[in-house]
Amino acid sequence: MAYRVRSAGLLLSIIIVLALGACRDPGQGDYLNVSGKIFVFNYRIAQATYVLTLSKVRPLPNDSVLEATFENPAGGDPFIVRQKIWPTMTKVTVESPPVKCVKANREYRVSMRVIDASGQLLQTIERKMISDVDQSVMPDKPLVVGPFYDANPDKSPAAVVCPGT
Repeated sequence: MAYRVRSAGLLLSIIIVLALGACRDPGQGDYLNVSGKIFVFNYRIAQATYVLTLSKVRPLPNDSVLEATFENPAGGDPFIVRQKIWPTMTKVTVESPPVKCVKANREYRVSMRVIDASGQLLQTIERKMISDVDQSVMPDKPLVVGPFYDANPDKSPAAVVCPGT
């Protein structure tokens, strides 16, 4: 009988410890977590962009901003995008401006900073992105133009010079 009481007490203690260990104080830790990242190649408009999706882990202070810095695959200055994070958002999607010269199986850096209204840094997120497709498979110019996807009348080749080509 004493053995059963001790076993039940030990089992209960283990359950309590595991339950408390699973609890996380919502007042500490990261605000956002990267839940998805991809290069998007839109062949119709001959455009490639970085796209990242972030999930909210805990509430952010009002008027917080996400600042994302994307490596420029063509060389030169990185692309910087700033966007407000609305309190009701559960997911945040950030997209780069159109990029050129994306190479397959090469790492590209993305750095994100979460900043509050006073300019204080709340979180930094660093990621490397790799495309499995080379941008050379894209057309030089958009295949279609306008809201009705009319065929592009401009058939002349575009001059895109990528480093290392």
